[in-house]
Amino acid sequence: MKELIEGLFQPILGADPAGLHDSAMVQAGGVRLAFTTDGFVVHPRRFPGGDLGELAVYGTVNDLAMAGAKPLALSTAFILEEGLPFEELATLVASMKAAADRCGVRLATGDTKVVDRGKADGVFITTAGVGLIPEGVEVHPGRVRSGDAILVSGDLGRHGIAVMSVREGLAFETPILSDCGPVHHLAAALIGAGLDIHCLRDPTRGGLASVLNEIATAAGLAIESEEGAIPVEEAVAAACEILGLDPFYVACEGRMVVFLPKSEAEQALAILRAIPEGKGAAIIGRVVEGPAGRVHIKTSLGTSRLLDLLSGEQLPRIC
Repeated sequence: MKELIEGLFQPILGADPAGLHDSAMVQAGGVRLAFTTDGFVVHPRRFPGGDLGELAVYGTVNDLAMAGAKPLALSTAFILEEGLPFEELATLVASMKAAADRCGVRLATGDTKVVDRGKADGVFITTAGVGLIPEGVEVHPGRVRSGDAILVSGDLGRHGIAVMSVREGLAFETPILSDCGPVHHLAAALIGAGLDIHCLRDPTRGGLASVLNEIATAAGLAIESEEGAIPVEEAVAAACEILGLDPFYVACEGRMVVFLPKSEAEQALAILRAIPEGKGAAIIGRVVEGPAGRVHIKTSLGTSRLLDLLSGEQLPRIC
């Protein structure tokens, strides 16, 4: 994906001057808007803790929130395969409406196309969203500085493992539910408290490790983290061990990574933990001077290992 973006899309379409981020920033009539679009092809369409419909809403709302924006409205497009049961489509649309109501956004417009049987694996959903960026808010990778603290809003890896468990027919003693959900209210709480948030990012495809690598590269700095500080549920860690996966690369769909000055880290942590969806928040590392893009983690054995970008995806079609 990185090669596709840097080798094809950017040279032809141009790069965002603010740097690659979860949402683009657009000036319109004296206000700043966040604008994003995303396609959702998760398989299976229903997984423990969520389904394709609510995932499409939450994923787009969260991308807007990562720019510091208040989500306003979404559009949606359905690619339907001939033969898809009407009842299943109705269930997915109802999930989207419930998720949109929870987030306080309107599903304002949409489109539907039907393709031949066998051409779309049931249903694919694309959503686009627009949000308002408050005056004075600047949240993007270019603001990350050496000395910044790094926080996560909760435990990692549950979405990817929840999807994988259904695909592989695995049953764990402790059920693993996806973390699929909105984080815009968490971001708004930090911004509303007047904290100097430098960057926000949701660890979807590629998980935490990919986020840290992307931000370190964009900032021209290095990142240090501690293995024991990164929250991973015991059941998720055990499942990853069985499946041969690294939980730091497993996707989340209801978490965010926060970069802000070290002096504000404890206040940010308290704000997040006071909100139910942020009760598992933790400070996991820091931004340091060093080779651009280097990310290393201190293990529980006192050693250090590099976290690099994966050459592919551990779990395809998880969003």
